Amino acid sequence: MKVGVPKEIKNHEYRVGMQPAGIRALVKAGHEVVVQRSAGQGSGFEDDDFVGAGARLVDTAAEAWDAEMVVKVKEPLAEEYDFFKAGQILYTYLHLAAVPQLTRALMDKKVRGVAYETITDAHGGLPLLRPMSEIAGRMAPQVGAWSLEKANGGRGMLLGGVPGTRRGRVTVIGGGIVGTAAARIAIGLGAKVTVLDINAARMSYLEDVFGTKIETLYSNAENIEKYVLSADMVIGAVLVPGAAAPKLVTETLVQGMKAGSVVVDVAVDQGGCIETCRPTTHQEPTYIAHDVVHYCVANMPGAVPRTSTYALTNATLPYCLELANKGADAAIRESLAGNGHLAEGVNTWDGACTIDAVARACEVDFTSLANALG
Repeated sequence: MKVGVPKEIKNHEYRVGMQPAGIRALVKAGHEVVVQRSAGQGSGFEDDDFVGAGARLVDTAAEAWDAEMVVKVKEPLAEEYDFFKAGQILYTYLHLAAVPQLTRALMDKKVRGVAYETITDAHGGLPLLRPMSEIAGRMAPQVGAWSLEKANGGRGMLLGGVPGTRRGRVTVIGGGIVGTAAARIAIGLGAKVTVLDINAARMSYLEDVFGTKIETLYSNAENIEKYVLSADMVIGAVLVPGAAAPKLVTETLVQGMKAGSVVVDVAVDQGGCIETCRPTTHQEPTYIAHDVVHYCVANMPGAVPRTSTYALTNATLPYCLELANKGADAAIRESLAGNGHLAEGVNTWDGACTIDAVARACEVDFTSLANALG
């Protein structure tokens, strides 16, 4: 199979879809890999590293997209839609529920969109989303602490305080991978941390891990209101796989927050769980609404591309090899029959939208994967 790795074009997105070790594995398995020149430079990989791994360099995005399978990091932007072609496998983070126009473009062009974020494992986890969730979660208190500085629009508060002063209060909404990672770093910075979740087992786990350094509470309207209004920093860490994030923090609540407090919505690439959030970029990461600093960068791990690219390839390569070695049709049919979880990654297939939550969010027709496969 011919596999293409184009250069990412999202604002300040420095990751690359495959690092050289992954390319070496594909080439060893008998596949052809083409990489757009300078695609890896932001992650610290030179063109010669890819050539040494067996890839062929191409000059343009069009040439990199001219492949049976395209491996990326982030969802395609509008200027890349013209590269789509029928039957092509697009293997990347898609987050389609938040981008209806991309969903329709993939359907119109009959692209086989396989999304990292909806592939599960035997335990119901999200193995391809987990590494980036870990990174985004760990970054959230860091960027939030920066945003709390007066020069950056914040209250002028040191998150961990010093003896004789109050420590910052951090409320984390969602206790999954992102929320756990965020709590770990916030605790390390000395903050007083509260995590809201609806899963009792998860809250027990968090208290087992962090002990008395953390407070866990059931996530309901009353607790969200109380702990958002009292927080110096609110971290949105809610995920509904494949679907748009629920708006748990209303604009009215944000209006009631202390002036100069900070919200970091890690769920922004799924539409966000804080009503006043809109996607920002690494170039302009924050804005102020109702006197509250909002950090809503939709590709947070892109700021640490070296770490992110290694972690991403480690997670995505086994499924990439499965698609390439067996062919998309055979690999997906085999998975749908009960051998593995790759089929759960299929969001679009030959003109059909195969994830019900995506279809509802994007107002398109839903077709089961079995019917789409015929």
